[in-house]
Amino acid sequence: MESLRTPDERFANLPGYPFAPNYVEVDDGEGGALRVHYLDEGPRDGRTVLCLHGEPSWSYLYRTMVPVFSAAGLRTVAPDLIGFGRSDKPVKRSDYTYARHVEWMRAALFDNLALSDLTLVGQDWGGLIGLRLVGEHPDRFARVVTANTFLPTGETPPGQAFLNWQHFSQTVEDFDVGFIVSSGCATTPADEIAAAYRAPFPDDSYKAGARQFPLLVPTQPDDPGAIANRESWKTLHAWTKPWLTAFSDSDPITRGGDAVFQREIPGCKGQPHTTIVGGGHFLQEDKGEELAQTIVAWLSD
Repeated sequence: MESLRTPDERFANLPGYPFAPNYVEVDDGEGGALRVHYLDEGPRDGRTVLCLHGEPSWSYLYRTMVPVFSAAGLRTVAPDLIGFGRSDKPVKRSDYTYARHVEWMRAALFDNLALSDLTLVGQDWGGLIGLRLVGEHPDRFARVVTANTFLPTGETPPGQAFLNWQHFSQTVEDFDVGFIVSSGCATTPADEIAAAYRAPFPDDSYKAGARQFPLLVPTQPDDPGAIANRESWKTLHAWTKPWLTAFSDSDPITRGGDAVFQREIPGCKGQPHTTIVGGGHFLQEDKGEELAQTIVAWLSD
């Protein structure tokens, strides 16, 4: 599988991101290997919070949350999905499938890092991938936090906001990642922050995954991803371990998804579910410290 690797100098001196890079390699599915980047911060013997980002962001999204977790004695592992951040980027859009993303993360987190007793924090595609891992490997997870995400099975028509985003993503000439992330925030980030979201993508040849991701969301019941997601929902419907929803108040794409989890997941019962006021789709950017403090308080209860 042909892939690109963003030059290290693109990540030098990014504001608020002093973290050392870590890497593992996973099988690309075609006889080669892909390098996965991840943050690993805080005490190694602390409970591990697994932070999974979505489209088209990267682990930079969690930069304000990591110090809060570390101060609470928690270990934070935040990988960059293949095609994003400092992870390798296959050049063909056809190289990216939902199943491959799940398998690449499974191999990185479980085969390479041997992580267990995890608290998942999943937002956007971080939930679509992370909840598949929860459904398929429930023994690896102790707790779940869902924030502005969902696990679609294609049986409910996607909302107009998602359809608008999907159309935009496939037709816009300049797929400006900094602009896209900024547009998904309730408060417009500073120019240098938007530039940091652009850093992984020197030119359009690096954006195959970012362009393809919106088409991978299952929107029909017979989508391959929908079938696998329904299998994961069988596990989630029997999930009794703690599950917290922490959606924002200003995300048109995932609005109402928290109520679905609260209704369908037994582990949601009696939990202190919260709405993060003043957060857009990328609530980690808008209200990262508040979200992290909410999770810390929940874990300490």
